[in-house]
Amino acid sequence: MGNEQRGRVRVENSAKRVRAYFGGELVADTISPRLVWEIPHYPAYYLPLSAVRAELKPAGETAHSPSRGDGVVHDVVTAGGTASGAALTYPDSPIEELRDLVRFDFAAMDEWLEEDEPIYVHPRDPYKRVDVLNSSRHVRVALDGVTLAASTQPRILFETSLPPRYYLPLSDVRFDLLRPSDTQTQCPYKGTATYWSVEVNGTRHDDLVWIYRSPLPESQKIAGMACFYSEKVDLFLDGELQERPKSPWS
Repeated sequence: MGNEQRGRVRVENSAKRVRAYFGGELVADTISPRLVWEIPHYPAYYLPLSAVRAELKPAGETAHSPSRGDGVVHDVVTAGGTASGAALTYPDSPIEELRDLVRFDFAAMDEWLEEDEPIYVHPRDPYKRVDVLNSSRHVRVALDGVTLAASTQPRILFETSLPPRYYLPLSDVRFDLLRPSDTQTQCPYKGTATYWSVEVNGTRHDDLVWIYRSPLPESQKIAGMACFYSEKVDLFLDGELQERPKSPWS
């Protein structure tokens, strides 16, 4: 990948074929997408205007970015419907490389493909890695002095820039303390997680535990295992209490 940094925005070429669909119709298809880090945590796809198959209809609005300049908002029109305000171009951007590109709102599209595989939530960061390792370390999870789970068969998920996550067999978790939750979250590396809350000593702690029942292929080893927010519980590793990590979920 080539890479370029201009101000606060990093722009990189990607070698992947990328397609976006809306209303059952192909919106764009390119073998030369750009990854643009509009925010530090993950990139967005910017696609060449020449790769667009849908109609981009100006919405009469602009969106200003201090680094990218004034963006022109467009509706995305296909035979299957209209995605209002779902495309953004920067024809006069101070970042010259962006001037002939368009960014489609990821969530507004029905489907995104990298090569022939669907992607979810947002494009995956090429500098992030997820490793899931079997372990025999003793993991105990407690809250307010009550043990919630204890296992010597954890699978530890190491994800770049995040604290390790300890996934435990359901047979090692105290289900009598768990309460079902309607919460779901999605991760581009792991898939869709569902949650439980925990009730301890008469107090309910919302969405403290999650599970990926059908994770994405690269994270299959955590399928059907439970993980606790180590930011919010007491986690003992081989008998030693761990410091609660600082993260966006602290």
